[in-house]
Amino acid sequence: MAVKNDQVEALACPKPVQPCATVASETVPLCESQPVTPTVVNTNKFVIGKIPVVLAELDVQIDLFATITLPTPAVEIKRIKKRLKLTQCRLIQNTNKLFLEGFVRKNVEFATAETCVATNSICGQIHQCILDVPFRCVTEIEEFITEPRPALPSTSQEFEFLASTPLPTTEFPEKDTLMAGDLSEFNQESMEFFNELPFCELISSTITEFDEFINRVPIVGGPFEERTFTEFDEKSVIRLTFKVLQNQQVCIPPSTVCTC
Repeated sequence: MAVKNDQVEALACPKPVQPCATVASETVPLCESQPVTPTVVNTNKFVIGKIPVVLAELDVQIDLFATITLPTPAVEIKRIKKRLKLTQCRLIQNTNKLFLEGFVRKNVEFATAETCVATNSICGQIHQCILDVPFRCVTEIEEFITEPRPALPSTSQEFEFLASTPLPTTEFPEKDTLMAGDLSEFNQESMEFFNELPFCELISSTITEFDEFINRVPIVGGPFEERTFTEFDEKSVIRLTFKVLQNQQVCIPPSTVCTC
């Protein structure tokens, strides 16, 4: 059988191979630095500063139960990467109640059996699913390290001016006048206070979970011990450590250690 010219050229000149990944790097030189003595302004007198003050430091445990449904039947879970997200941490003053709300971001990686199945082997792909598992709870601060500043309520009050108007002479003596508040005007004084809202700062979080696959189905034509599933129950224990703070004015005494 004769071989055409274009076929000969294709055999003689194979397609170029794509290059592998490349790396570009450099060595960063060392920059010289010199220590600088800080400037201290309160060496001989008190100053007033406005800084975050720690009201309380808490360790909260949140118990969470969730049922997760996967879009594709899975053979096994390869990895679950978790990140905690806190969306609300609100202290209701005068009640010492702290409202917490957030979610756990989960990146679930799982293996499937969608490529091929044999009696002694399964081939598939690795899929991922990102989900947010919400949580919320209320805890009580039993004791404050520093008491929060009380919230000052807004006030509103009315005031009037004295007005004198003549009276009907048919019913009252001519020398008498009506003395009362002026009904032709409305006067008011309003005052509002912009209180400092307590806020939270996360220190650490620990998530301990137990996942259990449910509704497992045998794989037709596959190994006898293998199963697929689309749902699993998750029992989690979340431990949060955080600070509750509030910006307050504090008196800073003179510094006797650091001088300029």
